[in-house]
Formats: sequence, structure tokens, C-alpha cells
Amino acid sequence: MREDIFAKLRSEILNGTLPPGTQLKEIQLASRFGVSRTPVRDALSRLEDSGLAERVNRGLQVRGLDPEQVIQVYDMRILLEVEASGQAAQNRSLNDILALEALLERDKNLKKPTDAELIQTNLEFHRNVWKASQNPVLIDLLERLMTHLVHAPTSTLSVNNRQKEALKEHARLIEAINDRDAAAAREIAKLHFSTAREIRMDLLRKAAFRDATR
Repeated sequence: MREDIFAKLRSEILNGTLPPGTQLKEIQLASRFGVSRTPVRDALSRLEDSGLAERVNRGLQVRGLDPEQVIQVYDMRILLEVEASGQAAQNRSLNDILALEALLERDKNLKKPTDAELIQTNLEFHRNVWKASQNPVLIDLLERLMTHLVHAPTSTLSVNNRQKEALKEHARLIEAINDRDAAAAREIAKLHFSTAREIRMDLLRKAAFRDATR
């Protein structure tokens, strides 16, 4: 139960279901999961150790946004995602291609998705690209990197027409991986995540301006 609770809360933090500032109370979570407070306390301690939660006023809450760390994560993610995409093109199986195509079709048919849904479905797509790389070390590094990224309330995919553009980039990435064109896969991935970084930087600037003018 400790592992299940930790995994569930970690997933909800990373996909935006539990946004920064959300209080994590033992009693409420114990009631939610139908367990005693002991396994909940253990799971919360692990969230704090992993940097996803922080203590504020003697309570625990989802860690707030650190703009500098967010950009550092984007910079590292670009490097790792580019390599994962290139290796996916080299090592993919037919099942990997079918899975990616199915996820792309699903995402094209989303009807007015929430930010949390966009984050979750996008991450699922890219995790399948990681899987296609067949490189467990690279996958582990990417998973560890994601624990350092607590998403802001607004997904970059929610900005203007970014979702539609991103899906077109996903389609091109699948094509490159399917063709075993590692160079093209790397270039597409670099553009894809560099664009996301630029949008996130703009969102951070706007958030800082709002805070400064309150």
C-alpha cells in the first residue's frame, strides 16, 4: 500500500491533478485510500525526499514552482529526449510504432481536454517513445528527471494552437522513427521540446509580471 499510495500521488503531482500549493493531509489521504495514517505518512515522506512536496507552516504541500529549476529541467530534457528519439528510430519494434500511432489517434480525438489531461496524454506518448529506445538507462534518467518538474497550472499545450502543432510534430516523429531515420527523429524532437521551452519561458515571465504588479 505504501508503494501504491506514493506512486498514485507522484503521478497526480506530475500530471497536474495535484497542482503546486495543494495541501497533503494525512487524515484526508488515509480516508481517500482506505488505510491507516502510517502508510500515508510514509508515502508523504518519500514525496518530500524526492522534492515533490515541501513543508510550509508545519504542513506538507505540493512543491511550488521554481522557475530556474523548471528551465534547467527543460534544458536537460531536450538533450535526453533527442537521444531517446534517435535511439527509438534505431531500435523500435512494430509494436512500438502501432502503440505510438494509437496514442496519436487518441490525442487527435480529445474534446476540450483539461490541462491535466493534456499533460498526462502527452507524457504517455513520450514515455512510449522512451520505451521504443530499448535503453533502460536512458528511460530511468528521463523518469528521474520528471520528478524534478512540477508543472505550472497552465500546460504549454494549452497556449494558442500549440496542441495541434504538437500533434503534427508527434506525427512527424512517428514517421521518422518508423523509417528508422535517427537524424530526422533527433531534429524533430529537438524542435518539439525547444518550442515547449520557449512557451514555458513566456508563461513564467507573464506569471512573474502578474506577481510583481499585484
